[in-house]
Amino acid sequence: MQSLWMLVACAMFALMGAFVKFAADYEANMPQIILFRGLPSVLLIFFWARYHKKSLRPLSWKAHLLRNGFGVSSMWLGFTALSMLPLSTAISLNYTAPLFIGVWMLFFGGTQRDPIRIIAVLLGFFGVLAVLRPSINAHDLPYALLGLLAGSCAAVAMMQIRQLGRLGEPEWRTVFIFSCFVCCTGLLALGYLGWPHIHWQAYAALAGVGISGLFGQLAMTRAFGLGSTLLTAVLQYSTIIFAAGLGIAIWSDVPDTIAWGGMLLIIASGLISAWRTYTEDRIMQGQVSSR
Repeated sequence: MQSLWMLVACAMFALMGAFVKFAADYEANMPQIILFRGLPSVLLIFFWARYHKKSLRPLSWKAHLLRNGFGVSSMWLGFTALSMLPLSTAISLNYTAPLFIGVWMLFFGGTQRDPIRIIAVLLGFFGVLAVLRPSINAHDLPYALLGLLAGSCAAVAMMQIRQLGRLGEPEWRTVFIFSCFVCCTGLLALGYLGWPHIHWQAYAALAGVGISGLFGQLAMTRAFGLGSTLLTAVLQYSTIIFAAGLGIAIWSDVPDTIAWGGMLLIIASGLISAWRTYTEDRIMQGQVSSR
């Protein structure tokens, strides 16, 4: 089943989060981490597109600018949270995008009386509280808020990705343009801050960020492109489980019972939101095809 590629993507993204923490521990700065995250995708997709004579020109610059403005902001915020918080906590907060999409749909999407959407939002809200309560101290609270802000920006970016799909923009071009924006912001920040001297361990971690992020992106694109949309959306939350396992194995960050419960609530919120969005899309497609 092609949707099972999402499990590969989730393992890669959890590993990428671990490499982000390693790179920060070895004194690589955030612009370097951001640059190495985007560079492999830019190079691979560029040469692939040239070889197959495919156009890199987007169908709508406006849609891409909105998607990348929020998507790149989410990456900067999320990576900053990853560098400072326990891996499972940071990943859980980064995966609150469906919670924010649910809130948006409740107030602005014409689904205010949808009880399923309300349940999803409430589960996600209590899940965030449960994750934060046992895991976050006063020093880490600002980084936790950055993680939540990353989730909210990712929600807007995800809605724009759906819009790009409706416009007929292929996934590979969307990934390429996003990666170009990622690299540009990293280079601009490095131009201001300079390239700090780092040791080989930091470069190894930076390479791990880029390679794991690239393979995660490719596996995720294959899963969404060829597999079941609903099953793929469900499987993406296994990233939280992979991240928790890596956090325990590498840093001995063992979440307590309340934190585990919060992660499960965030996962449940995302699953319900994904299922509801999928069923609404199927209903809309049925209405269009019957006309």
